[in-house]
Amino acid sequence: MYTTKEKTRAVELYLKYGKKAAATIRELGYPSRAQLATWYKEWEANGGRLPDHSMERYSAEQKRAAVEHYLSHGKCNAFTRRELGYPGCWKLLADWIDELAPGERRATRPKTFVIEQKQDAVEALVARECSANEVAKSVGSSRCSLYKWKRELIGGRGGAMDDGMEAEAPSIEALEARRSELEAEVRSLELRRDIMRGAIDLLGKGAGAAPENELTNREKTLLVDSLRPKWALRDLLEALSMPKSSYYYQHGVASGDRDAEARELVRAVFDANDGKYGRRRVSDELKAAGHAIGERRAARIMREEGLVARGVPRRRRSYSSYAGEVSEHPGNRVGRDFSAGLPNFLWLTDVTQFSIPAGKLYLSPVLDCFDGTIASWTVSTTPNAEMANSMLRAALGTITDEERRHLVIHSDCGCHYRWPEWISICDESGITRPMSRKGCSPDNSRMEGFFGTMKNEMFYGRDWSKATLEDLRERIDAYIVWHNEKRRKRSLGSMSPLQYRRSLGLVA
Repeated sequence: MYTTKEKTRAVELYLKYGKKAAATIRELGYPSRAQLATWYKEWEANGGRLPDHSMERYSAEQKRAAVEHYLSHGKCNAFTRRELGYPGCWKLLADWIDELAPGERRATRPKTFVIEQKQDAVEALVARECSANEVAKSVGSSRCSLYKWKRELIGGRGGAMDDGMEAEAPSIEALEARRSELEAEVRSLELRRDIMRGAIDLLGKGAGAAPENELTNREKTLLVDSLRPKWALRDLLEALSMPKSSYYYQHGVASGDRDAEARELVRAVFDANDGKYGRRRVSDELKAAGHAIGERRAARIMREEGLVARGVPRRRRSYSSYAGEVSEHPGNRVGRDFSAGLPNFLWLTDVTQFSIPAGKLYLSPVLDCFDGTIASWTVSTTPNAEMANSMLRAALGTITDEERRHLVIHSDCGCHYRWPEWISICDESGITRPMSRKGCSPDNSRMEGFFGTMKNEMFYGRDWSKATLEDLRERIDAYIVWHNEKRRKRSLGSMSPLQYRRSLGLVA
């Protein structure tokens, strides 16, 4: 029983924790969920307090009625309290009985019997002049106790009780149970015999060998398969102490490469994307085609097949477009927040260099922060102003006048974006042109990230010794087209930028 103070503390803590019963019980160690719910309802019904039941008193008429009910209904304390609905405590009713009817309360301590009483009861039970229940009632005990005494005394510990007394015949249920035990033993011995014979006939093991200890998992699998028509798989595996997983594993090894079909699919996706895809995009591509091959399985197959996505450690940049303070710096309004909720709202641009034995090419793209689409790009052998300006004009030709008014194009502070012609194009189109700080690549990190990904997947790790600048130009153009139309991105739900825009109904 809990005091009113303990109940109040529990309810207040329950309200403090937002009516979370688990947190309240975990901290206090009491009560149960049902008790806490009852206390809370009582607390609400009494206007935010719990009544003190300890102060309640019963009238003399109620006490007398409870005692009379107890005496007239079999002297059962629990029955009286359940019928009348009071008192709540067993001891309280016992005190009333002792007060109003001394000596009438039924004793609750169990009755004890001496050995002579037990012997007399067992003799009466064996004689069978009446039923066991009647014998138990006559001695003031229970039927279960009679049979317990009988087992104790007739089982050899009763001495003189053995003379002239015959053991009771086993019941039908006991005989049936014993029969089942014997049948199970026979079946186990027969299974053991067949396993031993199979080990000798099939595997040539000696008669003294213990199959569960001497056989390998492969040999156990062969033995189980030879005995399967007669015995259940569960019984055979249990007798040989072989896990079911080991049995099925041996079948998988014997049947050949389980990943043969998956290997072909993984290699096909890897080759189709020119070795640019790692395990994540390989898995996404296969799932999109309806093949359930997860990342971990794809990674294991790629590791076993030696399929490694292209990429080498980032090389130090040798090209810089910074040419001093050519014009006034417009400030960085983007603040490294490269998210955009609409297409053609925030563009990024920069210039990167590709150097091969045949010469150098410079790429100037525009990246749409909405989904990573490369809206326009130019490739040139010299990083001049015309390269950047023509790229910007081509990009502006793909959007409407309404979109130009809220467009922001962010760049680094290279000379291409501080020359008068670039500034005039932006001003005429109503474009805002924030810039990164000098030498601070994180200010334009998303554009730098695209360059790093592109070079890892398309440029690094290839043999360019026999390639011409035209070959490199074609590879750059092909990569950007593939990036826009096919390259899957987890941030877009494993879709390419073009597929993502189609799913939103932005393009046909």
